Amino acid sequence: MQLDHVSFASGPDGYEAAAERIADALKITPYNGGVHPRFGTRNLIFPLTGEHYLEVVEPLEHPAALSTPFGQAVRARSELGGGWMGWCVRVDDLDPIEERLERRAVDGNRTPEGADELLWKQIGIKGLIADPQLPFFIHWISPRAQHPSQRPAEQPVSIASLQIAGSRERLREWLDTDDPKPIPEVGIDWDAPNGIPGLMSVTFETPQGTVVI
Repeated sequence: MQLDHVSFASGPDGYEAAAERIADALKITPYNGGVHPRFGTRNLIFPLTGEHYLEVVEPLEHPAALSTPFGQAVRARSELGGGWMGWCVRVDDLDPIEERLERRAVDGNRTPEGADELLWKQIGIKGLIADPQLPFFIHWISPRAQHPSQRPAEQPVSIASLQIAGSRERLREWLDTDDPKPIPEVGIDWDAPNGIPGLMSVTFETPQGTVVI
């Protein structure tokens, strides 16, 4: 189990404007990740080190953006002005999670610009909607070489830590682990939820120094 990516929802000025601000802060350029036809969304991808990436995602005027949990989550965050929507954990086997959550994972696909179609399964968006501190889960069907982090960036940028308003105990329960550091490759800094749990900010390490978005 490890961090796969973090998701930033666009605001009223669209995903290109949001990505431009992030690119200016991180000094790397995103690429067009393509449309999620099953979810009614599209994204721009910032490849990061450590097999992580940052996506800037926006809802489309499409029925799936209203009817699917992922589309609903993106649309809801965008309608609030945009910002961090959530984070995603990569796993090798979704069967135990499907059994625990008592539902099936859904198929996802998109075709990045200039690349082959990507295929995966995901689950847990309903949990994120109910409690935004919680990650959702992804299992990649496409080979590792196609992972969104594998495109070269202008310079190495890594995720150092996530700042989350919420509860360590609730996260461990959701991940079904007693491990004190269930996502070992990044830090998680906790704050009191103040009634609004969720991913508050992400700290990145760049050659120019630390950047908090």
